[in-house]
Amino acid sequence: MARLVFRPSLLGLAIVAGMLGGCASFSRDGGFEDVRSIAGRHLKQDIAWQREGMPMQARTEELLGQPLGIDDAVQMALLNNRGLQASFAELGIAEADLVQAGRLPNPRFSMLYARRDGEYKIEQAFTFNVFSLLTMPQAKAIEQRRFEQTKRDVSLRVLALAQTARQAWVQAVAAEQSALYAAQVMQAAEAAAELARRMNRQGNWNKLDQAREQSFYADAALEYAAAREYQIVTRERLSRVLGLADSQHFSLPQRLPDLPSQENDLLQVQQQAFTQRLDLQAMRVEVDALAKQLGLSKTTRLINVLDIGPARVLEGRRSEAYKKGITLGFELPLFDWGGARVKRAEAIYTQALERTAQATVDAESEIRAAYARYRVRYEVARHFQDEIVPLRKRILQENQLRYNGMLLSAFELLADARMQVNSVNQYISAVRDFWLAEATLTMATLGPVAELDSYGRGD
Repeated sequence: MARLVFRPSLLGLAIVAGMLGGCASFSRDGGFEDVRSIAGRHLKQDIAWQREGMPMQARTEELLGQPLGIDDAVQMALLNNRGLQASFAELGIAEADLVQAGRLPNPRFSMLYARRDGEYKIEQAFTFNVFSLLTMPQAKAIEQRRFEQTKRDVSLRVLALAQTARQAWVQAVAAEQSALYAAQVMQAAEAAAELARRMNRQGNWNKLDQAREQSFYADAALEYAAAREYQIVTRERLSRVLGLADSQHFSLPQRLPDLPSQENDLLQVQQQAFTQRLDLQAMRVEVDALAKQLGLSKTTRLINVLDIGPARVLEGRRSEAYKKGITLGFELPLFDWGGARVKRAEAIYTQALERTAQATVDAESEIRAAYARYRVRYEVARHFQDEIVPLRKRILQENQLRYNGMLLSAFELLADARMQVNSVNQYISAVRDFWLAEATLTMATLGPVAELDSYGRGD
């Protein structure tokens, strides 16, 4: 460390630097209003940052006072999910880094004291890092971009939670509908099995037909048990997303919404995606920030520490006067010329560029795959709704007339009723799968698609 002495008038620079370093301050909302604005472009619901640590009890109780619709479930998740509230804290962390970048490091006081045979050597210095003042605009710009990126990241988590809540609600309501229908089927199968038992006792049915009806009742009981299990699992999943401690605190509608009259167009979906994808926006901001950081690394490759401040020195007797001056300290680039720091910054920047390019390719693929699933699920559900279920219903009605006219046996009528049961179960599953695919497609236009669209009962 080399030390030089300058004119005391340079002390004014230290005063100005100290004043500038104290200008950075925290915003009133911590960036939350920007997150609310970004998310509000894509959501009908509101979000709130519970900084006091208490959930919105009044609004939560209002939503729980009636069966939860899909929009109500999204609203409750956005207000009550504590994981989302934890994500909001990242705004405070990023803003703290921004404010810190706008403030100089604290000044440093150093002192040397030596004594021998009544002779003294005392050096006192009060220094601060002038180089931080010179690089402060660049450092602050970098942290500002990171703060903006954090806002977009948090906004994306808000939208992802909204789609997660939609999918969890769809699965839970479909499970409720399936469980209700399975209970009705089991009751009907139980009645048919009892009828078959009595008819066999009277000699009107053979043992094979009775065994078939008993087998159908046993299968119906198993289906009902499986439906009840799936109902509990999906309710618990929805409860976790909503941030509720007990899955019994809410009620759900008994059936899923009707299908829309027509599906969305792929071109429109793609156009929306590349203007709205928040992950791509965040990556572009990150690349810009790294470019700025690369420039800062090149600027500071030789000198990154420059301390200046007033100093006084006493050599001799204690009665002698101090010599006053300025102390200046900086690192000498004898061993480290900063090349490694620059190379590291360049590698990080290149890495970010490649990741952004790959993310663009992934986004295009995700949108096409999500739309293909959405389109197919819509066509399947529409086919069940318009063709299969009405056809099965007409067949059952016609067979009922033939049974009343003694042109059809009870066994044949019950066999057709079982076909009707299968068709209704498949229709419920098809409508569920469509609404799950619709939520996935919506998320694909906003950010990466989470692995939440598992359609089987075992998920």
